[in-house]
Amino acid sequence: MKSALLATGLAIALFTAAASQAQTEMLDQVVAIVDDDVVMASELRERVQTITQTLQARGVELPPEDVLIRETLDRLILESIQLQMANRVGVRISDAQLNAAMERIAAQNRMGLDEFRATLEQEGQSYAAMREQVRREMTIQRVQSGNVNQRIQITEQEVMNFLRSAEGQKVAQPEYRIVHALLPLGSDARASEVAEAEAFLQQLLVRIRGGEPFDQVISDSTDEYQFSGGDLGWRKLEDLPSLFSEVAPELAAGETSDPIRSPSGLHLVHVLDLRGGEQVVSQTRVRHILIRPSEVMSSEQAEALATELKARAEAGEDFADLAREYSEDIGSAQEGGDLGWTSPGQMVPEFETAMAETEVGEISDPVQSQFGWHVLEVLERREQDMTQEAIKARATEVLHQRKYEEELDAWLRKIRDEAFVDIK
Repeated sequence: MKSALLATGLAIALFTAAASQAQTEMLDQVVAIVDDDVVMASELRERVQTITQTLQARGVELPPEDVLIRETLDRLILESIQLQMANRVGVRISDAQLNAAMERIAAQNRMGLDEFRATLEQEGQSYAAMREQVRREMTIQRVQSGNVNQRIQITEQEVMNFLRSAEGQKVAQPEYRIVHALLPLGSDARASEVAEAEAFLQQLLVRIRGGEPFDQVISDSTDEYQFSGGDLGWRKLEDLPSLFSEVAPELAAGETSDPIRSPSGLHLVHVLDLRGGEQVVSQTRVRHILIRPSEVMSSEQAEALATELKARAEAGEDFADLAREYSEDIGSAQEGGDLGWTSPGQMVPEFETAMAETEVGEISDPVQSQFGWHVLEVLERREQDMTQEAIKARATEVLHQRKYEEELDAWLRKIRDEAFVDIK
């Protein structure tokens, strides 16, 4: 009864006030106090209107008005709690990060950013308001991630049990991104027609296997034949059409099959990308010395010291001893700077570039990264089969996502219960 009265009261505050604005200018009013923040009636009214428009545009039936108002207010209260937490710990979304997010949203709508902005304004929406809403959502996501991830523990036994399940075995299967082109040719086509079509496809294959993009070659070759087909997206082997599932395992990423005959015509199957399956990676064993600029050492002085240490190592001093004495990488200094075996993508880009350009047994010139100045020595290189590690990583990701949703709900209830909330 109390919640029904609450929703009714809010409805009166929101909508009778809005209706009377044509006669008198209404002052905004507080509908909820949330710790050190407040939720205003105008804020609640705008959010309800936005949700209503979104649901109507999707053809979704609207919930009862009191339910919509109550749930929207609950959402605003939770957002306020999380944004206050973000402010206390200094969470900030930079303009560069926000710009990148807006560009991704525009791309998802098949538009450039300028076109997306113009489209919003034509529809009567504010780009600036949307940008700030995205900033709020990114801030909240960062707060949630930081607080929820630390609550999640996944054991080795959980991973192994999952991989033994039917769902886990499917996760372990490779996935194929298949693009195909069908040259229509009836089953009753004459042998000469089939031979002519196959010869035409062989000409296209020469271009594709010579490095031209598959889709570009097909789109440029529609004068003589009209192709159909397209991108099948990411699929497990068992989810592919039988015609493709037979040939896909024989192709590496970027490879195209020979023409395949079916009752519909001749197919070219192209593996655009592949994930899962056997994964052999090039690894490098490297050690380094890190010199960090500080209040008492400028970047130029740090670079000069790194250059001096390189010269001393090349002159015969032990690299490991120099790392123990000078390196400011606490994690590796006591190990003589040894970082062990590293895989692609594990290090910052500047470090990876220097590592790739340095021969085994050689010492690099000083290279600068966000952490400071590095001098690195490449000790060994090898090709390592990381298939099982990759499968375990995918299984861990599935389990983490499953637990994340559960822990997020529990955490949101916890912070809501702990907050001071006074609904007017």
